[in-house]
Amino acid sequence: MRVAESISDDFADGLDYPTGFVPPLLDPGRATPALVAGPKGKAADKRFNVYRNNVTVSLIEALSAAFPATMRITGETFFRAMARFHVRATPPTSPLLFEYGRDFPAFIERYEYAQSMPWLADVARIERAWLDAYHAADAPVMPPHALGLVAPAELADVVLEPHPATRIVRSAYPAVTIFSANRGEGPVGRIGATAPESALITRPMLEVEVRRLPPGADIFLGSLLAGEPFGGAAAAGNARCPEFDLATAIAVMLEAGAFAAIR
Repeated sequence: MRVAESISDDFADGLDYPTGFVPPLLDPGRATPALVAGPKGKAADKRFNVYRNNVTVSLIEALSAAFPATMRITGETFFRAMARFHVRATPPTSPLLFEYGRDFPAFIERYEYAQSMPWLADVARIERAWLDAYHAADAPVMPPHALGLVAPAELADVVLEPHPATRIVRSAYPAVTIFSANRGEGPVGRIGATAPESALITRPMLEVEVRRLPPGADIFLGSLLAGEPFGGAAAAGNARCPEFDLATAIAVMLEAGAFAAIR
């Protein structure tokens, strides 16, 4: 397959090459671009269809690699069909393949045939956060004793620097339990959890870790990640969650390596 005449000539004629070539790659309903021709100027429909199929399959494979738990839950056939619809609706915007699928969880939430699994989109959000944490910049983790060095009278005004890998995903469903059960390769038994769960995703020792946060800890840590002082974050946790326990939340935060330093 070749581009008819030359790309430089097409640009000289005012033709927007990407606009003419890219959309048909992901939409089988579109005709082969006029600027694409086979040997001796013949139509290149078959060759372009092969190329179009290869592009679609590559993007589906990228989604399969990024969302293994989601695929395990739905089964490969269902997942690949859902992924194909996503690929056709959402072309890549970055040359980095791991960036693709950032809006896949939102697509799952709208996908007609996934409505019987309302927690599936949040499982996919955890997987996306896992991948982002994996690729985040390296940074040292704040040592557990750092907060102990702060004078008690000054602790409320302390602001913490988030570790680049730290993410929080909140769900109205037991998404963390479902994610954890389906991330490995062992058999998955009946999941009895029904309460909402929030996930803390970190990378303290170069390995991504996912923790289910205790009640209110997502509010406290989310406030800290947003730049709120320590005292204000603790107050937010207390105000919005009667079960919030500050000591437990601090212990989880330090064990997970969610922050890099005190500002």
